[in-house]
Amino acid sequence: MEGGASFISFVPSLFVLFAGVAVGWFFHKVIFRRLMGWALRTRWWGDELIIRSMQGFVIPFFGLIGLYAALQLSPLSPQAISVGQKVLIVLIISFATFSAASLFGNLVGLYGQKVKEALPTTTIFQNVTKIAIFVLGGMIVLQTLGISITPLVTAMGIGGLAAALALQDTLSNLFSGIHILIARQIKVGDYIRLDTGEEGYVTDITWRNTTLRALPNNIYVIPNSKLSQAVITNYNLPQRELSVLVQVGVSYDSDLQKVERVTIEVAKEVMREVQGGVPEFEPFIRYHTFGDFSINFTVILRAKEFVDQYLIKHEFIKRLHRRYKEEGIEIPFPIRTIYMHESQ
Repeated sequence: MEGGASFISFVPSLFVLFAGVAVGWFFHKVIFRRLMGWALRTRWWGDELIIRSMQGFVIPFFGLIGLYAALQLSPLSPQAISVGQKVLIVLIISFATFSAASLFGNLVGLYGQKVKEALPTTTIFQNVTKIAIFVLGGMIVLQTLGISITPLVTAMGIGGLAAALALQDTLSNLFSGIHILIARQIKVGDYIRLDTGEEGYVTDITWRNTTLRALPNNIYVIPNSKLSQAVITNYNLPQRELSVLVQVGVSYDSDLQKVERVTIEVAKEVMREVQGGVPEFEPFIRYHTFGDFSINFTVILRAKEFVDQYLIKHEFIKRLHRRYKEEGIEIPFPIRTIYMHESQ
């Protein structure tokens, strides 16, 4: 009989707990489903991500709140209720902190992808955002438990100098990475070349290093501090399009007017037909040298981005060689004429 009375005394607590779970289920299945339908009709890119993130933890969140309220109605001792409520508060705050860190980290990443003119978004900013939220959540937990954070902040200030000396290289890479992004001279997706020879597409800038993917599909991992001190050529600035220069030489017997006309015709054909060419660009040539065995000139073409130049050069040389043969224009071999004087 005593056991039955004990069970009955827990009924209100169980009812409140199930009510909390039921409210969470209702929000998950009904409210958020309608909110998602509304979000799909809006133009803002962030509302869908926010709703999906909140929908994932709404049932556990309301369940924990229901359990917190159930403890107050339970026949447990006041001391046990107090300990249980503190544990639940820590769990609720921790759960909300992890959810907020994931949400805002994803928002920062999505913002960088959607808004091209914004500050470049890479792993470094997502990680900094998450760390800031974790630190804030930890401070709230300590304050909730009645632990003063003032001595902790003081201790962190005293130990900051020692930590800075111990982590000098790490902090140097961190601040170098932030400087690289704020300067906007290098962004994810740019094709760059360092003065030390490494080159490739920037795939990510983390808190410690920058990753380049080379054309052979290898990866360069470069510390941010080294990258910030290097001389860098960015082939995506001020724009992706770039000039493609091809050196050509023709015989001294050639009609230079005809050579110019034929070469430009081939160049225009390449610009129109070859992938990566800029059709609206008007190619041109510039004669520049009386060489040992040829008159040399430069053909100026245009590519949409750095890697397109290889196919453009390939096709241009093939087509120009064939066309020169058809037109009787000679591309001379290296020769040297020697005049010998007979002695008297």
